[in-house]
Amino acid sequence: MGGMKRTYSKDKAQGHSAHKAHGRAPAEQGPSQRQLRAGELVRHALVEILREEDIHDDDLHGVSITVTEVRCSPDLRHATVFVEPLGAGLGGVTITADEVGPAVAALNRHAKFLRGILGRMIDMKFTPDLRFVHDESFNEAARIDALFMRPDIARDLHHDDDADEDQD
Repeated sequence: MGGMKRTYSKDKAQGHSAHKAHGRAPAEQGPSQRQLRAGELVRHALVEILREEDIHDDDLHGVSITVTEVRCSPDLRHATVFVEPLGAGLGGVTITADEVGPAVAALNRHAKFLRGILGRMIDMKFTPDLRFVHDESFNEAARIDALFMRPDIARDLHHDDDADEDQD
């Protein structure tokens, strides 16, 4: 190494590089693969728990609950569980928050009980705290379908399809 002198910038010496860091900007990107995997694990376990366990609550009596999605926080200590009564959103059936509200409130009242059973079923370092909310995506999809069925909008959509075929 004759007379060659190497210089290091402060950034390189401290492990910084000109490339983008591996960390995630929470506002720019969606959930990590780890959050998605944990959410699916919790969702599958909750489906089994709700199917097998008897939860003694009048608001849940005779109500079948569908767990549509579970979103975990980045530290996996909190989970938001999106639920919908069974069959909602099918055949144009829309269910308002008032109709499903008592069932969601009952699930939130029994969240600690469900978390205890969940902790025995899944293999995670921490069992997430559960918060149940009504899944509005089915109602929103039904609303959009109804918009597409309106005659004025259907006419515009049909007109756009004809213009695309003429260009081919």
